Amino acid sequence: MCNNRFGHRGQGMRHEYSGKQFGGSHNYRVPVNIVKNDTNYELMVFAPDRAKEDFKISIKGHELTVAYTSNHEREDNRNWIRHEFSKTSFERSFVIDETVDSDNIVAEYNNGILHLNLPIIPGSEKPAQEISIS
Repeated sequence: MCNNRFGHRGQGMRHEYSGKQFGGSHNYRVPVNIVKNDTNYELMVFAPDRAKEDFKISIKGHELTVAYTSNHEREDNRNWIRHEFSKTSFERSFVIDETVDSDNIVAEYNNGILHLNLPIIPGSEKPAQEISIS
């Protein structure tokens, strides 16, 4: 689990890949970058050529979910010569802890990247501590 955590000593954010699919037979996993700054986490979802209205961002408990549902997959009946990318539906989930101010998360979609700004509550992060081995 430690390799899935973002932040210090397991604090902050942890990524969970739900494996849920909304369509298609392949397992599509949209790329995500996460950066921790002094005052916030920046989560960037690479999803070009999507309609921002089709994104759904929700929080339930400590789970932040970013989903995109596309109905365009079924409507595309073109005679493809090569088809290397698509607007496939996806869902990604992230576990956030009490250091994230979930009431003030801001999302913006620009140039094919969905940016989420997750502010850190000042003074909420616990300092790293060493644990002695007995």
